[in-house]
Amino acid sequence: MDRQAPLRTVIERFQLRADKRLGQHFLLDPQLLGRIAAAAGDLRGRTVLEVGPGPGGLTRALLAAGAGRVIAIERDPRCIAALQELARAAEGRLQLIQADAREVKIASLDPGPVGVVANLPYNVATTLLLQWLGELGRIERLTLMFQREVGERLGAAPGSRAYGRLSVLVQWLCEVRTLMHLPARAFVPPPQVASSLVQLTPRPQPLAPAGRDDLERVLQAAFGQRRKMLRSSVKSLDPDPETLLTAADLPPTARAEEIDVAGFCRLARSYAVRQRGAGISVEAGTG
Repeated sequence: MDRQAPLRTVIERFQLRADKRLGQHFLLDPQLLGRIAAAAGDLRGRTVLEVGPGPGGLTRALLAAGAGRVIAIERDPRCIAALQELARAAEGRLQLIQADAREVKIASLDPGPVGVVANLPYNVATTLLLQWLGELGRIERLTLMFQREVGERLGAAPGSRAYGRLSVLVQWLCEVRTLMHLPARAFVPPPQVASSLVQLTPRPQPLAPAGRDDLERVLQAAFGQRRKMLRSSVKSLDPDPETLLTAADLPPTARAEEIDVAGFCRLARSYAVRQRGAGISVEAGTG
């Protein structure tokens, strides 16, 4: 590609003042953007999905890393206008889609598996992640920027304060690795919180058999009252919670934060059996 104008010049020319309603916080440091693209793995010849490219800093880094095709979904029409120049310079390697990413299915974008690399708008980051967990059959790897608190929840271990519903669901389907932490000053404008770059690699099979709907119901009940013992918190699932928990080989006096992913999967299977009378759903929820 031809040499591109500095990102700050692009921001000024297209008046890309960050819109708080869209959760925009731009990354402009070329070295940092290059590190993020490198952390995503070997992108040469691969298809990459980016959400919220803004003025295109990470987009440039992904193209420079050799991505065969970058599909950039951007809701802000101002940013789409700014990215058009980059698309022309990329000579067919950059596809721009003006849309709300929450309304776009990965299967509609590319027939093969894609890598997802994004500095996510923080106001929709968890929603998008949960959506993509249902499409893991189309995803090679996710390398995503979250606010640090959310990033810590994704990889949290049982017994920690950060461990919760999101931890269990993500770890059930993916291996989680925190790649780097970024201070607020790395962004323009600086957010109120620090951030973390987290990589999620889909497991060949879920960590343990369970139906996603059953698991989500169990997690909602257990963590909805996380300070209570399980025999109290899961009473909404079954009028005989102790029998439900015994069938899952879980102590009724334990609390949700003490149960590992496999334990919650046993509870989901126990719940499914007692609800349906027979037959265990083992759908992976990967779409």
